[in-house]
Amino acid sequence: MSNLDDVCRELARANRILAHEDVLDAFGHVSVRHPDDPGRYLLSRSRGPELVQPDDILEFTLDSEPVVPPTRRLYSERVIHGCIYQARPDVHAVVHHHAPSIMPFVIAGVDLVPVFHLGATMGTKAPFWDSRDEFGDTSLLVIKPEEGRSLARALGSHAMVLMRRHGATVVGDNLHQVVFRSIYSARNAEHQWRAHALGGVGPLTAGEASLAAGHNLQPGPIERAWEYWAGRLDKTEALVAAATASQAAARARPTARTTAHKASGRAKRRKKSRR
Repeated sequence: MSNLDDVCRELARANRILAHEDVLDAFGHVSVRHPDDPGRYLLSRSRGPELVQPDDILEFTLDSEPVVPPTRRLYSERVIHGCIYQARPDVHAVVHHHAPSIMPFVIAGVDLVPVFHLGATMGTKAPFWDSRDEFGDTSLLVIKPEEGRSLARALGSHAMVLMRRHGATVVGDNLHQVVFRSIYSARNAEHQWRAHALGGVGPLTAGEASLAAGHNLQPGPIERAWEYWAGRLDKTEALVAAATASQAAARARPTARTTAHKASGRAKRRKKSRR
């Protein structure tokens, strides 16, 4: 199996992990730079993340044009990813999502800040991008290249950017890291608003956030988390596969009533033939 095949398989699994961990739903998407050509990236065709398989992965150039097959195009997802890869050569994986815990922050315009050690992977603060500032009323989708470039400018050197009334876009050095960061920044948002409901939020200091992020973004913690999430996904998918197989077998298996009815019919036919 080639390295590209491995990456496509991991990217498909990243989609399903993020869906299983409630970061992605029917929408949202994950991409990764091509392992052999930094001028290209890999992204699933337009499909619910929970369903993505390696055969769904398509290849794009940084100007968001599909490499193969040429007739299968995506919409806003390719603009977001292409523009960020163009603006940030250091970025090798991107997640765009609308996690339920993030949405109150992007609707209310409240700053998302790290409030626990694993949340520090988001950075000391996530900047906001509001499409209305530059483009007025839009569909809120990032469709035009100038919108994608504006989003990339708002992201700057940060690890994630909040998109007013839309969602969040997260970047990373690699696929496993961006999944780690996406899940724990979403958990951080949930902890923050729950703490606020209790009466107050005490964010990490800049020093705490830097030290905690430095520790948690090491390969050891990231791979430990990936193994855990992948295991959870495998168990769920195995249960679904078993249930599906059981249902198919039940539909194919004749019921006792059907068997008895057929036996009765055969007996009646034999009786008539003897007459």
